[in-house]
Formats: sequence, structure tokens, C-alpha cells
Amino acid sequence: MIKLLITGVWICGVALASVYFSVQTANKKDQVEPDPAMFGGLETVRGEITSIPVISDGAVQGYFLTRLSYTLDGEKAKKLTIPVPDLVTDTLYTALVGEQVIDFSRKKKFDLEGFKTQIKDKLNARLGEVVFHDVIVEQIDFLSKADIRSNMRRGNFTMKTGKAVTDGEEPAGEAGSESADPAASTN
Repeated sequence: MIKLLITGVWICGVALASVYFSVQTANKKDQVEPDPAMFGGLETVRGEITSIPVISDGAVQGYFLTRLSYTLDGEKAKKLTIPVPDLVTDTLYTALVGEQVIDFSRKKKFDLEGFKTQIKDKLNARLGEVVFHDVIVEQIDFLSKADIRSNMRRGNFTMKTGKAVTDGEEPAGEAGSESADPAASTN
């Protein structure tokens, strides 16, 4: 009788173990390696052209012009309450004007990788988590005041003026037409 009882317990144990392992292997998900950061899961947002004044010795010395694009986590970006271009522009102004991360007046060589890393780190630090994964440079220029004046003297610059719009009235004439009254222009 004891042999029969031990055999019954052994059969129940084997049956339970086989059911347990078959359920575990059926529910086991295949190990999928995540795609590298540049091959899926991230979105690229093209930034706007941003003109940042370079201030040194209490005066504007020129303008730093840049257009940057950003790779970021699209799901996290959708949850932001501030639009991405506004957040980026504010971070650029804060870093380059407020904190003067780059001192253009004393630099002979521009550290592009350092600039990209600083902007990405400042954006992520401001959000409190990693949303921005890379900064892609489309355009970087520096125009000194002398460069701007030289272009204006050579005639490479056209200033258009328009007429002031008040109380919802449409201006007379074409939009962007030259105004005879400089006080009526809106620049």
C-alpha cells in the first residue's frame, strides 16, 4: 500500500512539474535586442533658425546664428506642455547669453561636440529625464557687427517696411510695400 501511495505522489509531482515548465516556456518572450538609438524609436525634430546676440564688454559684438535638429523620444515629447521649439530656443538663450557657456570673444577654436553635448545635457536636466538623445547641427554661423555693416554697404541687404495695422483694419496697398512715413513702419 505504501508503494502505491509513493507511486501516486511521484506521478502527481511529475505531472505538476511538466505542466509548470510547459506554461513557463509558452509564456517566455523571445529576447529581442533593442534597436540602437539611431535606428528606430526616436523622432527627429527640425529646429528653427535662432539668432542669439553675443554680448561682450556690455555691448553686442555680433550674432550667433544656428539651426539645430534634435533626436528625441517621441512618446515623452508628446507629453510636454511646452512646445519643443520654444523649449529649445529658451535653453539656447539661457546657455549662450545667460550662462555664457561659450565665450566667443576669447575663443579661437569652437568645440562643436562640447557645444552639442552641453545643449543636450541642459535640455535633459531641465526636463528631469532623458528625452533628447542627440543634437544635429544643420547650420552654425557667427556674424560680427563689422560683417553686418559690410553687407549693408555692399547692398546685400534689403529692408522692407510695412504699414502699421491698428484696430483690426487692413493696411492700404500691398503687404510689404515701402512706407513713406518711417514712424508708421513695424519692424
